[in-house]
Amino acid sequence: MAENDTPQIIYTKVDEAPELASASLLPIIRRFADAAGITVATRDISLAGRIIAAFPERLTPEQAQSDDLAGLGAWVKTPAANVIKLPNISASVPQLVGAIMELQAQGYDLPDYPVDPQDDAQAEIRARYDALKGSAVNPVLREGNSDRRAARAVKNYAKAHPHSMGKWSPDSKTRVSSMPAGDFRRNETSVTLTAEQAGRVRIQLTGADGQVTVLKDGPDLPAGTVVDASFLSVAELTRFLQSEIEATQAEGTLFSVHLKATMMKVSDPIIFGHVVRAWLAPVFERHGAALAAAGADPNGGLGTVLARVAQMPEGDAIRAEIDAIMAQRPPLYMVNSDKGITNLHVPSDVIIDASIPALLRAGGKGWGPDGAEADTNCVIPDTSYADVYDESVRYFKETGALDPRTAGTVQNVGLMAQKAEEYGSHPTTFEIPHAGTVTVTAANGDELHRHAVDTGDIWRLCSTRQAAIEDWVRLAIDRQRLEGCKAVFWLDRDRAHDRELLAYVEPMLEAAGVTDRFQVLAPREATRLSFETIRAGQDIIAVTGNVLRDYLTDLFPILELGTSAKMLSIVKLMQGGGMFETGAGGSAPKHVQQLAEENHLRWDSLGEFCALGESLNFLAEATGNEKARTLAAAAEAATQGVLDHERSPGRKAGDPDNRDSHYYFAMYWAQALAQQTSDPDLAEEFRPIARDLTDLEEQIVAELRADRGRPVDLGGYYHADPEKVAAVMRPSATLNRILG
Repeated sequence: MAENDTPQIIYTKVDEAPELASASLLPIIRRFADAAGITVATRDISLAGRIIAAFPERLTPEQAQSDDLAGLGAWVKTPAANVIKLPNISASVPQLVGAIMELQAQGYDLPDYPVDPQDDAQAEIRARYDALKGSAVNPVLREGNSDRRAARAVKNYAKAHPHSMGKWSPDSKTRVSSMPAGDFRRNETSVTLTAEQAGRVRIQLTGADGQVTVLKDGPDLPAGTVVDASFLSVAELTRFLQSEIEATQAEGTLFSVHLKATMMKVSDPIIFGHVVRAWLAPVFERHGAALAAAGADPNGGLGTVLARVAQMPEGDAIRAEIDAIMAQRPPLYMVNSDKGITNLHVPSDVIIDASIPALLRAGGKGWGPDGAEADTNCVIPDTSYADVYDESVRYFKETGALDPRTAGTVQNVGLMAQKAEEYGSHPTTFEIPHAGTVTVTAANGDELHRHAVDTGDIWRLCSTRQAAIEDWVRLAIDRQRLEGCKAVFWLDRDRAHDRELLAYVEPMLEAAGVTDRFQVLAPREATRLSFETIRAGQDIIAVTGNVLRDYLTDLFPILELGTSAKMLSIVKLMQGGGMFETGAGGSAPKHVQQLAEENHLRWDSLGEFCALGESLNFLAEATGNEKARTLAAAAEAATQGVLDHERSPGRKAGDPDNRDSHYYFAMYWAQALAQQTSDPDLAEEFRPIARDLTDLEEQIVAELRADRGRPVDLGGYYHADPEKVAAVMRPSATLNRILG
């Protein structure tokens, strides 16, 4: 990119609502940072940007752009790294295809996504696109472990201004259901590599006829790596789904499935497809070949199937069969009941770590097709982490809803460095082409894993490196020392992977003399203890693996704060740098839709404000730039001001929105800088800015809100027009003039 190659801070360019908000907030940040000699550059890790970077040979020089993700991935491995990372799209296939089509319409000569590659050229195109799916960004950038917690100001505000909570009944029929056999949890085996076994592992499938297929020659793993392998039986999954559809019908509840088809970009879309197939089983039994030929891939969701059916010569008849089956099935949990978008329409529409906490907050209720709330069967096929949600449902049935006014907080120290655990398993996850035996062989020839599998089973290998584990334990020890509260390693001694982790964890705790400060509990027991602790107004630290880190840092914040977007998320990079994440983006699509239709952006940038203060403090510590420290203190005061004066965005058009909150953040920031005495030069520079921002408040707010309630043109969803976005997001000429 043309921007500064050696910036002090990199602010990521992402997607959807966070990126639209950046058009308003980033100019403010740059103006203030410039006064301290701090350069703030951007790097494009958006889905559209990554698509463009993947096909440079097909684009004009004006269209082509560098692979910023790869460059940023190298930078986070250096001590100088300082990244403010906003939430990006973890793309499902429908999202990827949507972004490709939008770019093609804008004149980018990009190939279509080959759903079923017919030759080597299409297979190569498919491979390039598949590298962009799911959690393509996070494993590259997260070269450190996670420290997530609610900033004290945010937590205090949530207590003083509690969000709404649904009422739980002990008679609620809502429940979590999971496979009774044959899932990843039950089939898991785990080993830790010895020095002799270190190197490239080989994964191969041997058929009944003795024919060997090499599924993967690699990865290359160092000694001390915990290596897991497992598979999910499709036969058991199919039996389970049919049983749960029938049970839901008998119970009179909504049917829903909750997966992570974005982060688990290989396994979970396949599982989602099996749910769609089970839901429409008679149709696929009668018309499976024709549907496949038409591209009606159930992995893409019910929406994809219906769209393809509509194009088939016999489409009307098949659609009538689908409608008849839908009428016989239990009602579906809805994403948007007004528009008829069901839980099964798009795999990325219902993401477990956001969807289940929202249901828990609502008293166990989901929205049905009639627009009314109802109890719900929450289907989570794999039991690996389902116990967390099952125990949450059981706990709230017993105790009633949590009270945000008095609740303590659950902090999280998460193991995620170096593609730890399942989220790094994409290159080593396979849909088994035929029955046989999958074996994993170490570099020295030792057999590490062996599983008998059937056609269609989903097999995967995961790895967690020793350096990442040890860094995680040290981070947990440091966080517990600073907080002085309860701390729990969420590890199950009955699970193969967790036993291997404990072989690292317990000796390290003992060597540090802190064994008595930590508990080790399986996820179900840890969930109950955490709720009991925060209900009593106390704090607790959850020390978890990668998937649980992701799940818990939505679960508890949504119940404590009303949202996970306001969490402080610090990644202490293993080479000494820092990455400061800014919350969740799960509701971002709805925010974009509302902006386009009503010129109201309800995205809350509080996460960005908190991350900015941490980033500036980190820069001050790393470089000795005391002006950065002064900016950080003032930014923290501004964040407190936004909360104290209730300047956060409202949900409805006519309320203050994201742009209003940015203006007030700038005003409070300038006021704090003008009033501080540690840096007279900064005080002098920002005194007139603070005066103008304060005195011209009425005029600025009027300009910000002049066109509210009207549709706006952003020039695109995945790849918006920067000039159009700037016009929408920076509508106050007075504010723009003051900032310069």
